[in-house]
Amino acid sequence: MSKPTLLITGANGQLGFTLRQIAPIYPAFDFVFTSIEELDITNEQSITNAFDQYRPVWCINTAAYTAVDKAETERQAAYAINVEAIRLLAEACKKYGAALLHISTDFVFDGSKSLPLTEEDIAQPLNYYGESKFQGEIVLQQSGIRHVIVRTSWLYSPYGNNFVKNMLRLGREQSELKVIDDQIGTPTFAEDLAHVIMTIIRHDHRTQPAYGLYHYSNEGAASWYDFAHAVFDLANIRVALYPIPTSAYPTPARRPHYSLMNKAKIKHRFGISIPHWRESLQRCLLLMNK
Repeated sequence: MSKPTLLITGANGQLGFTLRQIAPIYPAFDFVFTSIEELDITNEQSITNAFDQYRPVWCINTAAYTAVDKAETERQAAYAINVEAIRLLAEACKKYGAALLHISTDFVFDGSKSLPLTEEDIAQPLNYYGESKFQGEIVLQQSGIRHVIVRTSWLYSPYGNNFVKNMLRLGREQSELKVIDDQIGTPTFAEDLAHVIMTIIRHDHRTQPAYGLYHYSNEGAASWYDFAHAVFDLANIRVALYPIPTSAYPTPARRPHYSLMNKAKIKHRFGISIPHWRESLQRCLLLMNK
């Protein structure tokens, strides 16, 4: 009997690459990892070819347009990847009987709340990146297919480009740094998220369907300043670090001041415990030093 196939898009991104690293822990599945060269999610024929060849039971979409500031001027590209591609993937999933797990973002919120955000809170993006991700969610929710949407935040890993790697580089190059301290959220270690994705995939959705929308990040709250401080502390890097307000570092795209997410739903539904962000950061730094 053949093993169920999981088709992963965006395999060269942080989350896709992390899923590749942990795949051997899940021998019950056949993993197919595709980069844009093998599967362009904006190309209908490319999607059809992949689904026809591999016949996945799940498609895990980790591909996304994530250049938050560039999205303000590259709206067509952001829309194609974050919205239109979701429609194409959903249509392929419907045709081939697959379910779709899609990754979204805390940037669908405007940051005006002061309590951890639940899945029922109203999404009101401040920037076009957040708007495109929210529109992608709507497309998927209206598609009628079996799906899971996981909103996450401040993703980092030993791979690709992310805040932790940038801070490590800057901390070694400069004697002092200024980092924003009035945007509050939670860092998310890609390895923790990858294991949660596999927990969702392994859940018996036939007897206990658990499709829908979930929030996932590590536990705890932090500002970018707190995050940077922890990176330097755990990596034993000496650098003078100064907190600054968002107003002192203007960017093309506005960011939410508060995007802390409530994870009660995902913890209860799948029986998971979530590590604190600082604990996970330490594990990430240890991996980077191997």
